[in-house]
Amino acid sequence: MGKLTVKAVEAKIKGVPGRFADGDGLYLVVPKSGKPYWMLRYTANSKRKEMTLSRCADLSLADARAKAAETSFQHRNGLDPLLARKREAQISIKTVDDLFADWYPTLVKKLKFPTIPERVYRKDIAPHIGQASLKQISARDIRTVLQAIVKSNRPTIANDALIYCKQLFNHGIKLDVIDNNPASAFSYSDAGGEEKSKNRFLSKDELVKFFRICRENSDSFSRENYLACALLVTLGVRKSELAQAPWQEFDLSEATWKLPKERSKSGVPITIPLPTVAVKWLKELQVRAFDSKYVFPNRRNSQHPYMGADTLNRAISKLFGREPGKKKKPPNKMGDMPHFTVHDLRRTCRSLLAANGVSSHVAERCLNHKLKGVEGVYNQYDYLDERREALENLSSIISPLVD
Repeated sequence: MGKLTVKAVEAKIKGVPGRFADGDGLYLVVPKSGKPYWMLRYTANSKRKEMTLSRCADLSLADARAKAAETSFQHRNGLDPLLARKREAQISIKTVDDLFADWYPTLVKKLKFPTIPERVYRKDIAPHIGQASLKQISARDIRTVLQAIVKSNRPTIANDALIYCKQLFNHGIKLDVIDNNPASAFSYSDAGGEEKSKNRFLSKDELVKFFRICRENSDSFSRENYLACALLVTLGVRKSELAQAPWQEFDLSEATWKLPKERSKSGVPITIPLPTVAVKWLKELQVRAFDSKYVFPNRRNSQHPYMGADTLNRAISKLFGREPGKKKKPPNKMGDMPHFTVHDLRRTCRSLLAANGVSSHVAERCLNHKLKGVEGVYNQYDYLDERREALENLSSIISPLVD
């Protein structure tokens, strides 16, 4: 069979579906559905392979032959054309943002909370180097990122950013789009420093002071933030578990909150007993939420319909005269009281439970911690009644401080 002609190609495109050889592995393919296209057949590692070159509408017969000849030349020189195409696709990874877009799906597969590195990247890394070319990125750029975070008094985030930068650029080395990792020479001493074990918790006097100052500054510390802090120190739940909670998880008539495994950091569902005062606070929040599906709806335009991840910590830090990203700092309303974070409220709850004589295994389940060792394997009892009593007793101490 001879080679195709331009007229033959035009006729076959309008005719019956099939594959029509032009020679040297080049075929015109007319599918039953879809657009006709040029295809090259070749043998690599004793296997027959097929590679689409282009649609016929985008490539003339002469150009298809030229492209087939070029591709065959690559093959004769030891490079599989399909592999060459994959490498060409990687050329689209030109900036740090491009590299992150390729790396992030791998985090979704292996991390339970991949939104954390995404948030750090979007907020603290991308604004500095996101649009930078991978060919030009240098260690000085990494230093700029770290110094900006350190300057905002967030050493833990600086350390996290360094870790994510190292992982991100190692991914680039794997893909052969960069030759070296610009973050590799940096250590914690260049970022937030070695992190000490955290043991900050609030005494009763500090709780009294904190909630009083919050009430006195209700114009900047909203009632929703106030009740969120009250619920966190009373229930001992994690910030994200409460801030992202939908109303459908709550049964206020039964005074229970059923946290599903998908939102539980332990990966296990748990029923959280709600003390009487917590039910009262939640009913107030229900009114304030209007018709929102979430206990703490996001009032601003955001990618999430619930309270932002940094909202509470920023509100607390502002009371201490700290406001990341702003040169003019607000006045320190907390005086000489040591700074604390939202997570310290959870630690405060655990400390108050211990001070109240609650046994360790019950207190640990109140915080939705898995029981350790053999007990965690064989003891499947969830201490719901014991936890309800413990949290009700704790709420009788906290409620006067809040209300």
